[in-house]
Amino acid sequence: MTVVFVHGVPETPTIWNDIRERTERATVALRLPGFGSPRPARLRDKDAYADWLADELRAIGGPVDVVGHDWGGHLTMRVVSAYDVPVRSWVSDVAHGWHPDYQWHEAATLWQKSPEGEESLAGLRESPSGSGHTFGDFLQPRGMSPELAKEVDDTHDAEMSAAILALYRSAWPNFHADWGKEFDRPAAAPGLILAPTGDPMAQPAQDRDMAERLGAQLTEFDGLTHYWMLQDPDRGADVLRRFWASLPS
Repeated sequence: MTVVFVHGVPETPTIWNDIRERTERATVALRLPGFGSPRPARLRDKDAYADWLADELRAIGGPVDVVGHDWGGHLTMRVVSAYDVPVRSWVSDVAHGWHPDYQWHEAATLWQKSPEGEESLAGLRESPSGSGHTFGDFLQPRGMSPELAKEVDDTHDAEMSAAILALYRSAWPNFHADWGKEFDRPAAAPGLILAPTGDPMAQPAQDRDMAERLGAQLTEFDGLTHYWMLQDPDRGADVLRRFWASLPS
């Protein structure tokens, strides 16, 4: 049985390398179109990206265990709640984004505006790495490693900026407003919600509420931030293995 990892924004599949090495199972790390790869014209919003993920999971064959981080988590939650896909279980670390009371962080609300969003991302692309103004500079305080930060900065081009704007602008005011209407109940596939409480943007109370609403397991990563898989891959892999071991074979 394959484990499928889905990265977030503005990342690459490299984010999962340390976890994959410790998973001891067959794994696939998908790359979101537009994040270092071409983005087909049809991928203009979050719904189209969810269609893409559903197609990828069907192509891999199943059943699979899906692990999503950041936007990869949002897309995972959408697919398991609204698509006929061969998924045995799902994991997400951003379930609070589906809470009725969730409000987007400051950067997201900026990118949801035009032309402010275009100007912001152009500035991040054009700033030299280490200047304090690139994506990598912005994300390292949240736990992104310097190595991945450099890869993100090297990958960030106009195509990635366009993909980021397309995703965030189709997710206003939050995921509960539309997608949540089909996922405000226990999910068909068992789920695990991860809550890294050291993230400055963490919403652990909303994560706990979503776990109860969805009938999902919950693990809080005390002391870890948004990039828990980079900060403590041993702990992350152990939690995932324990979750999968609890599922029916």
